Amino acid sequence: MASSTDSAAPVLAPDGDDSAIDAAVRRLATLQVPRYTSYPTAAEFAPLSGSDDHRRWLAQLDGSEAISLYLHVPYCRDICLYCGCHTKKTNREDTVEGYREALEREIRLVGSQFTAKVPVARLHWGGGTPSILGGEGLASVVAVLREYFDFEPRFEHAIELDPRYVTAELAAALASLGVNRASLGVQDVNPLVQAAIGRLQPLSVVQGAVAALRAAGINHLNFDLIYGLPLQTVESLRKTCATVIALHPDRIAHYGYAHLPERKANQRRIDATTLPDADARFEQAQTIAEEFQQHGYVKIGIDHFALAEDPLALAAAEGRLHRNFQGYTDDDRNILVAFGASAISEFRDGYVQNIVDVPTYVRTVNSGIMPSARGCGIDAGDRTRARIIESLLCHFRADLAALAPGEDFSEERALLRPFVTDGLARIEGTVVVVTPPGRTVARVIASVFDVYLRQRTGRFSVAV
Repeated sequence: MASSTDSAAPVLAPDGDDSAIDAAVRRLATLQVPRYTSYPTAAEFAPLSGSDDHRRWLAQLDGSEAISLYLHVPYCRDICLYCGCHTKKTNREDTVEGYREALEREIRLVGSQFTAKVPVARLHWGGGTPSILGGEGLASVVAVLREYFDFEPRFEHAIELDPRYVTAELAAALASLGVNRASLGVQDVNPLVQAAIGRLQPLSVVQGAVAALRAAGINHLNFDLIYGLPLQTVESLRKTCATVIALHPDRIAHYGYAHLPERKANQRRIDATTLPDADARFEQAQTIAEEFQQHGYVKIGIDHFALAEDPLALAAAEGRLHRNFQGYTDDDRNILVAFGASAISEFRDGYVQNIVDVPTYVRTVNSGIMPSARGCGIDAGDRTRARIIESLLCHFRADLAALAPGEDFSEERALLRPFVTDGLARIEGTVVVVTPPGRTVARVIASVFDVYLRQRTGRFSVAV
């Protein structure tokens, strides 16, 4: 049997016609596979009997290297019908204030495990709508973080924002906290689509949010778009892309809508008959890619675009691109410490996810107990496969001999043969290459190296 250390002649894809390759891609695009923002994925997390591992991994942070931080705020003023995030609706200020206080208590619980202040290179706020804490609330949390962490000069400070709630006052408050990158949930600018997903957001609102942020000096802007939404068409998405391009964001992320009404009650209000079918989703994803690349954006991995001078594009060009819980990133930090309900921390030896239910999270933290709920350890084999999967999704190639010297991947090489036959991959000695046509379904190809996926039938989003 072949192994990763073979020096055999390359196994090349046949010259098959374009229609056959297109048919293979469209067939694979309907498969359900993980997004691989981690490996093992969250589907492998199991309940924790205590927080011993979490505490030990935190205690090992001795200030010798900078880490990344993530803060999750699970509240929005309204819940969009498409949303699949861990978030709740609230308009009560006492609820928001109570959550902020719990978040600060968790930071102190975590910080008490350190032997010294830990340097930080990245800070990312996600949600939900983090700005629901208000300028003063965000400042209060940052002040507590500074008690236990040292922020490096010019560290990246990013936040996810709902354009409908971005004001000049909020933008100024964010800038005063050192926020230097903002991600706006644009999703789609078509009024009919917006009505169908319960997110009425006139273009003037998005334009106003962009203007306010740039006026405050926050010039690095990301936009999130979603395809596969009800009533979307290729033509309507072309118009959305043109509108977004005119606003000139640094980065764009486009994700396929995952319709899981059995899991998310809000999605049950979407009329499934108005959702595009698999072929239409495929065409929409291709349209988005065409539009942005035609207007000077560089394709990053499977679902991001960036201006050529953006750090993400430079990282991709230089082979420094990474993938973590925030998606594609130039963040090369090995450790991510996360705070808030449902937040996931990543350590060298494992993952830890906090309690998902917000009231239970708040009660637990207020009782002085670490909110560790689920997680898993990471062994050497997991690290190896994580590197391979990340390399395939970031660089569309993986040198098995370099990433896993001496390892035998004969089973995986056999599983890759159908992709080679379809013209979606090549095997050149010890190097697995995802061909340009195969990049659309790179998640499916990378899943060959996921040993856990072979043992379960969990529900994931479709590949495209």
